[in-house]
Amino acid sequence: MGIYSLPRPHDSGKGLDPTEPAVTRKSGQGRVRIGVSGWRYARWRGDFYPRGLPQRRELEHIGSHFPTVELNGSFYSLQRPESYRRWAASVPDDFVFAVKGSRYVSHMLRLRNVEQALANFFASGVLALGPRLGPILWQLPARQHFDAEIVEAFLDTLPQTAAEALSLARRHDERLQDRTWLEIDADRPLRYALEPRSDSFADPSSLGLLQEHGTSLVIADTAGKWPRFDALTADFVYIRLHGAQMLYHSAYTEEELQEWARLIRGWADGTGADDGKPRDVFVYFDNDARGHAPHDALALSALVADAPS
Repeated sequence: MGIYSLPRPHDSGKGLDPTEPAVTRKSGQGRVRIGVSGWRYARWRGDFYPRGLPQRRELEHIGSHFPTVELNGSFYSLQRPESYRRWAASVPDDFVFAVKGSRYVSHMLRLRNVEQALANFFASGVLALGPRLGPILWQLPARQHFDAEIVEAFLDTLPQTAAEALSLARRHDERLQDRTWLEIDADRPLRYALEPRSDSFADPSSLGLLQEHGTSLVIADTAGKWPRFDALTADFVYIRLHGAQMLYHSAYTEEELQEWARLIRGWADGTGADDGKPRDVFVYFDNDARGHAPHDALALSALVADAPS
């Protein structure tokens, strides 16, 4: 038995039984969580989602198959506390939401003078996820080039714990009046991941800043459209799989999934890291345009679980 324990689907290819759970287990090394980016897709209905499944139960279905999902509605607009509370109540206790940070911060303010926007973001209900709050992802536009002063100021502004986030959230402005969540059940550390789309972020100064702040540089597979970074800059690895051949559209082949499984096992047990340290690994499939994401996520989960002795 390897360090991973996972209920295995009936085969490791695309013909997976969607009723089989794909929940990774805690091991003596890093924990691997594999899921999908978002869950409300019409193309999945009658395929990954059983025909007739009410839309309100789709997240529950995700939670019965995966240990994590990337919440991306928060990128487009501030969500409401009741939404976060409903989502948290729809999944198992050990389920984790990665939350995509507001594009107002990343694409409009472009990381500058973000304190008020961050206060509104954290006041909008993110903290209502409680123990189910996983990494917070900041995706940057391709036009955003590395600027050490801007990036350092942004990372310095990010709250490092739930208590710090609550303190910041209390400084929200009038736009969130009567629609805030300003409490926490416990103080926990927060994790952040950064997904730049400019190769200027390969600069050693960029990697140093991310390491200093414990922020994970996202490893993104984007069919060659944007650069892929492989540096490990935090105690966890954040992977986004947008498609290897056609962005958002193509399915992953068995060989491609085998290679990702090999890399993931190495990062989780430390053999794939220069420092030899095991890391938690979060993986999200975003090749959802043709419905491949959940099936690829199930297949990769099975491959990662099928670790050598």
